[in-house]
Parts: sequence; structure tokens; C-alpha cells
Amino acid sequence: MDRAYAEPLDVRAVAAVAYISPAHFSRSFRAVFGETPHRYLQRRRVERSMFLLRETDRSVTEVCFDVGFTSLGTFSRTFRRIVGETPSGYRLGNGPIVAPHCVQLAAMRPRAAAGESTQSSSFGEANPAIAS
Repeated sequence: MDRAYAEPLDVRAVAAVAYISPAHFSRSFRAVFGETPHRYLQRRRVERSMFLLRETDRSVTEVCFDVGFTSLGTFSRTFRRIVGETPSGYRLGNGPIVAPHCVQLAAMRPRAAAGESTQSSSFGEANPAIAS
């Protein structure tokens, strides 16, 4: 899923690679990662779009399609829900990162929007009680 983030998500195909049913894959994925495969893929796409918005001059629309979204509206709404601001606003406030790679990775990671705890966010960490 990380390698092919721009491709449509096919839970059946991913589950087949793991030799389990799609339903069991989805349940297991959520228990381990704290989010559904679809949400994980959306977050991964937004992470990649954050990089493209900071580091390239591509338009927001081009970035939207480059990372696998098929609708600019869905991209903008999802980006805002995860990052806390619009793609255009993010680009204006964030230029290229000039730092060691580990610092860049930490800076590119989406955070919960202001006033939203990671526990209540559908993009938060795995619930330790469920993952154990």
C-alpha cells in the first residue's frame, strides 16, 4: 500500500497477498494500525501531497491527481481534516525543508487538527487495548 499509494485501493487483492479474507484483513489492519486500510491510504496520500506542495511548483490540482485522489474536493476536504488547513494554505506557510532526513520525516507527518485529540481522531494511533 505504501509503494502503490497513488493506485486505487483493492482490499481484496491486498488481503489475498496476506492469504486472508478481506473482512479479516480489514479487522486485523484496524486492530494493528488504529485505522482502516482506506484511512491509512488517505493519510499516506496526504503525507506525499504535503511533500509535493512544499518541494515542487506543481498546482494543487496536479498534486491531487499525482497522489491518487480522483476529486479535488475530496482531496481538499481530506487534507484539511488531516493537516488542519487547506492545501493552498499549507503551501503558503511551508517552504522546502532544509534539515537532516529524520527531521524532514518528522516535519512531514500530519498532526491532529487544533482542538482534536489523537484518541478521537480517525487518523490517530492504534488503541493499545485493541492492538495487544
